[in-house]
Parts: sequence; structure tokens; C-alpha cells
Amino acid sequence: MDENLKREIILDNYQNPENKELIDDDSYLKVNQASESCIDNLDFMMKIENNTIVDIRYDGEACAISTSASSIMSRLLIGKSVDEAKKILINYKNMIEGKEYDEGLLGELNVYDNINKQPNRIKCALLPETAIDKMLGGLENE
Repeated sequence: MDENLKREIILDNYQNPENKELIDDDSYLKVNQASESCIDNLDFMMKIENNTIVDIRYDGEACAISTSASSIMSRLLIGKSVDEAKKILINYKNMIEGKEYDEGLLGELNVYDNINKQPNRIKCALLPETAIDKMLGGLENE
């Protein structure tokens, strides 16, 4: 993917993020994810019905990478089964960490394919993955 297109996608999802608004609904799973090294501090909510993610929301203060990754990831995962979402999250984390991954699963998340060359941005890019993975992991305890 062209570097200019990557920047444009990241900037657009930072300036016009999708699903960035929390709602008052106790049927959602909820988690806070904050970074110890920067301003990133986002609350995430996810609703699952019949083993399908029907909504993901987030809000808080975060950098361009965390905000844009949250926007793109939420859009990509809504409508996916829990198993499909877990597979996407594993491949996304592998990509961010510079490991082997299936780019065909990641859609626009592929804009972060070189983020591992900027170690200070890795945690920013992984923030939404970590939050959503925590919520999906919590399902196994129910």
C-alpha cells in the first residue's frame, strides 16, 4: 500500500473516527485500556449477540495511531463472529510485532504494517487490540 494512502487513511480515521462514543447500556462488555508511556487512555465497549459482535464503541484521549486503529478495528470487527474476530486480532498483533500474518484478513488495518519499525508506536497501535482481546477473553469466564 502506498505510504501517502496509508497516512491519509490514518489521518482520516483520527480526524473523523467511527464508533467513538460511549453509550449507557449494561449489556455491553466494558474495559479501560491506558498506556503507561503516553496519553492514550480509552474506554471500550462491545456488544455480542448470538456469538457475533454487533457493536464496538470507544472514547477517551489518545494519539492519532491509537484513535485511528480503534476506528478501523471497530469498523472491521462489527458483524464478525467471535472466532473471526479472534483470528483478526491474532494476525493484527503478529503484523504489529513484525511476525508472519495473513494480510488478507486485516483490510485497512494493513496501514500499520511498518509500525514495528517505530518501537515507540507499537503500544499505540496495539491499544485497541489489547482492549478487545481482554473483552473477548472475559467471555470464556462467563
